[in-house]
Amino acid sequence: MTESNANKQIARATGIVMLAFVLSNLVGLVRQILVARAFGTGAALDAFYTAATLPDLLFNLMAGGALASAFIPTFTGFLSKENRDGAWRLASSVMNISGLALAFFSGLSALFASQLVALLFILKPELDPALKTLTTDLLRIILIAPAIFGISGLCMAILNTHQKFLMPALAPVFNWIGWIIGIVFLVPRIGIYGLAWGYVLGALMHLGIQIPGLLKLTGQRYFPTLGLSDPAVYDVARLMGPRLLGVMAVQINFVINVMIAQGLGVGSVTAINTARMVMTMPLFVIAQSIATAALPTFAMQVSRGQLSDMRSSLAATLRGIFLLSIPATLGLILLRQPLVAALFQYGAFDANSTEMVSWALMWYTAGLVGHSVVEILSRAFYALHDTKTPVIIGTIAMGLNALFSFAFAMLFKQIGWMPHGGLALANSFATALEAVVLFIVMRKHLNGIEGNQILRGVMASLMAALAMSLSIFGWLSFAQDFNVWVISLAGVMIGGLVYFATLWILRVPELQYLVSGLFRRLKRN
Repeated sequence: MTESNANKQIARATGIVMLAFVLSNLVGLVRQILVARAFGTGAALDAFYTAATLPDLLFNLMAGGALASAFIPTFTGFLSKENRDGAWRLASSVMNISGLALAFFSGLSALFASQLVALLFILKPELDPALKTLTTDLLRIILIAPAIFGISGLCMAILNTHQKFLMPALAPVFNWIGWIIGIVFLVPRIGIYGLAWGYVLGALMHLGIQIPGLLKLTGQRYFPTLGLSDPAVYDVARLMGPRLLGVMAVQINFVINVMIAQGLGVGSVTAINTARMVMTMPLFVIAQSIATAALPTFAMQVSRGQLSDMRSSLAATLRGIFLLSIPATLGLILLRQPLVAALFQYGAFDANSTEMVSWALMWYTAGLVGHSVVEILSRAFYALHDTKTPVIIGTIAMGLNALFSFAFAMLFKQIGWMPHGGLALANSFATALEAVVLFIVMRKHLNGIEGNQILRGVMASLMAALAMSLSIFGWLSFAQDFNVWVISLAGVMIGGLVYFATLWILRVPELQYLVSGLFRRLKRN
């Protein structure tokens, strides 16, 4: 695989994944609008989000990014050597082990659900007993999902390794559809419990969409074995160990944020969760789509000893990340208030809810560039079979995040600002530090990352983003009495047109390559 072909492969795969992620975000947005309309920022939804932290922790620890990041390089190694029997034996073993482990820990958590809920509310001693009971009941329902998500996550990794990106990228769409079914058909009958059962249904649909694609893969086989004596399983466990600690640090940090938010007033947990969901929409479309598409290519380049090609591919990928994440950051910060009002301010979600969510959204969005860079650089380390470095750096960053969360929440409260915004700022600040350190270390690993090339892309993006911001600011000043939908949609269109027009004037090669490629495709058709 030449350097040019590798970059084109990443670009093609990114396009597929990005389009699917856009669809996923749109469906997820519908889901969140329905949730907001039904529950606002009330105590019942706080209880649901609190209960969901533990199942999310289990999934991410055992079978989320930790397992996929360790599994893909090892699985790719078998495929590059045409050893499909060994590859599928490894996949079967890992799937069996992770499924059983998740089922065991979920069952154990359900058994001690009341004690776990009491721990989550430890910073709120005046907790209403009814709220504790509700959270416990919701937790026991949601704990059905982690084992299902675990198997589905591994199926996604297998398909991505085979350069099959569409169905895995559409899996979140079906997950949100499961939520929507729960909201529309179950919530009117059983209230917040319907949302919990929608969560479980979403997990089943997330897995179901993977199965047909998995069955079509060449040479696929299932082995009813745990593979405890298989060296490849040991390799996955060895690579996963450090990454597991890193994911644990991130998830524990989320739990700490929920615990702190519980003591900051009713609606704070829902506000930070909703704001983080809105921020992660561009993060998924930009960073995770590119990272998902890039990891198999990075891993293949490493397995073939093509480190110079990987360096160029990584530099090109980072340029793309900056060109997309910088305008997304500034645009979302400027348009946050009308956007949140347009999307969510219906039913139980009132003007105060809009203010709480948009406040947290501003501080979360400040970290969008950092999150995007971390997504790409961490995948590059995993492709190099180095899970220790990003984990050590990430763990330190998350430790700082926890300290910043307490400090910034207290600082915000002292100066009269809504304190839950401090939790969002802590996350953004810690992630920015993590991204800088990862970049420095990766540059040493690869003896450079074509920094001048990346810097030129960053400077072009900043110049275009400045023009975009001025245009959006002018639009907001002119249209302040308009409908929030008009303000939001026109603001996005005006900002986008100004940004890409400025990039075109600056002759940014990525944009010119995209436009010329579209013209070539139109001519062929």
